[in-house]
Amino acid sequence: MNAGEQLSLWGLIQNASLLVQLVMLTLLLASVISWVMIIQRGLYLSRAKRGLNSFERRFWSGADLNQLFREGNARAEKGKVDGVESLFRAGFTEFTRLRQQGRSSPEAVMEGTERAMRVAMSREQEKVEMNLPFLASVGSVSPYIGLFGTVWGIMNSFRSLATMHQATIATVAPGISEALVATAMGLFAAIPAVMAYNRYSAKAETLLSSYETFAEEFSSILHRKVHSS
Repeated sequence: MNAGEQLSLWGLIQNASLLVQLVMLTLLLASVISWVMIIQRGLYLSRAKRGLNSFERRFWSGADLNQLFREGNARAEKGKVDGVESLFRAGFTEFTRLRQQGRSSPEAVMEGTERAMRVAMSREQEKVEMNLPFLASVGSVSPYIGLFGTVWGIMNSFRSLATMHQATIATVAPGISEALVATAMGLFAAIPAVMAYNRYSAKAETLLSSYETFAEEFSSILHRKVHSS
């Protein structure tokens, strides 16, 4: 292998020590998985935002609550209801059930309704924040994993240097270059993960805040409804 091939990116990876290659492989896997999660989270959050806007337009258009509930039955049977509509269906189902029993006071009806919406809210929060901890971990840990590979590679370079009678830059450059590739791969894995985590965390917080606002407003509507009947 000539000097040009030895210092090419593929040549540096091939000639790296086994431990450094394992570090590179770990970082490559982390990068691939994080990109899959970045795309998945981006699509989910965009879909959830569109679902929120669409449902709120129908809800605040003055549609009858029973009709609005029936419209979602087909989607609910297929398990395709989530987001703010899931809060609505959980609250309205419990509200209707307790009122039909006829034995519950208005306060008990509202307490049960709000409890059902809190449970639904917890489920939606899990969906919205799914995979974000992994992205945070990749973003914070990857540079250190890459740095570990770099330190190990440089140590090997200097150890081999000690056995040579005449040391030149050309003799240590390949080993140090191999080591620095690990740092570059660590940054390559970390930077997109950190950017995606920050962006998606802000989106998730905004989305969950909108869910909570809707739950409070819907609870107020049901409160007036149960006390006026």
